[in-house]
Amino acid sequence: MKLKQYFENQEGMGILSTADADGKVNAAVYSRPHFMSDGTLAFIMRDRLTHHNLQTSAYATYLFVENAPGYQGKRLYLRKVREEKETDLLYQLRRRSKPTSRSNTSESLFLVFFELDRELPLVTRAKR
Repeated sequence: MKLKQYFENQEGMGILSTADADGKVNAAVYSRPHFMSDGTLAFIMRDRLTHHNLQTSAYATYLFVENAPGYQGKRLYLRKVREEKETDLLYQLRRRSKPTSRSNTSESLFLVFFELDRELPLVTRAKR
């Protein structure tokens, strides 16, 4: 199953982890990634610690745990390639509000694009 289809069909919880320039790690709950036509993945984020960390370190890890028995899911190793601030595309992709509505707070929103460096299962079984 392709990754886009996997995320369209799986329910679960996602965690996006980043680190700042000094290596201090942050982890935050994030929804499933958006899959773009150019092959990149994108997340919508506010200007908080995760976004701040991505200004000095382009690397992130997204861990997705399926709503299923056991430990099933994916680990995605990502590299930031670009971002957009308050664009029409960002508002079209939003899942939690009307697609065309602008933010009702003064907090900026960013659409951050990543290349997928590596994909692994949530739990890797030891070879015997």
